[in-house]
Amino acid sequence: MLLDNFTLLCFSAALECLRIANRMGGRELYEWRIIGEGGDMVACSAGPLFKLDGDLEDILRDDTVMVCGGIDVQAATTKRLLGWLRRESRKGVHMAGLCTAGYSLAKAGLLDDKRATIHWENQDSFSEEFQEVELTKSVFVIDGLRMTTAGGTSSIDLMLKLIAQDHGEDLANAVADQLIYSSIRTDQDTQRLSVPTRIGVRHPKLSQVIQIMEANIEEPISPSLLAKDVGMSTRQLERLFRRYLNRSPKRYYMALRLQKARNLLMQTDMSVINVALACGFASPSHFSKCYRAHYDTTPYRERGSHAPRLSV
Repeated sequence: MLLDNFTLLCFSAALECLRIANRMGGRELYEWRIIGEGGDMVACSAGPLFKLDGDLEDILRDDTVMVCGGIDVQAATTKRLLGWLRRESRKGVHMAGLCTAGYSLAKAGLLDDKRATIHWENQDSFSEEFQEVELTKSVFVIDGLRMTTAGGTSSIDLMLKLIAQDHGEDLANAVADQLIYSSIRTDQDTQRLSVPTRIGVRHPKLSQVIQIMEANIEEPISPSLLAKDVGMSTRQLERLFRRYLNRSPKRYYMALRLQKARNLLMQTDMSVINVALACGFASPSHFSKCYRAHYDTTPYRERGSHAPRLSV
């Protein structure tokens, strides 16, 4: 099921796994139909149009529905789509949200009290809107009849898992070999690079402090307590940040909080006041002052120049 502006990579990666499984298995192990609202054509986020096999149609209980999203998933998640997802889910079918389509499943209430994942760039806005969903940072998640992926090549990992469950590890490995996919990830793998890799520094205490900062955006922790948590003095922590990141712990923490704020402003319709509170700012005026100093614009102008959207 393709949403408007779906991500081509996520869709093609999933479909190729099925095609290759049929080829390597020597028979039609899987068959598929490509559907979407209107049943005519749908555009991917890269521009090309795809001919659909049909509209939102009734499906069989043994079918698996895979919804593929991309940019502007909020706009693509229409009332008709939500009604269709809810109606078909009552048949007990398996449903997957590829790329940002985890948003569509969550909006339909199909991920309530379940574990799920979505692209790391969209996690802040997703967790704010769907607090009843246990959001993880995994590459993909299977929880009962519901499946979600983080976008990009994670469709391959999910499909290889399903192929292994249906027809054995040997076939899944053969499909991976055909794809030149040499490192199959599991649902225990996280989608983002580790902190040391991202910042280009392999200092265990610095990585530990940054992980603490990232986990405590709404209620920031003072540099003195951060230093204490990793068994060093505040002065040592200051020197560590200056040496490896050329800035103070306070400035680095502020940048993390403002990055989350920018994500929420661009991807949700949360009020500026609520965005400020979610990112640890006690007052809108202080938030606006810090935001302008960092991004050279105000939160209100940022909100006005970007329609709320989820994107990959």
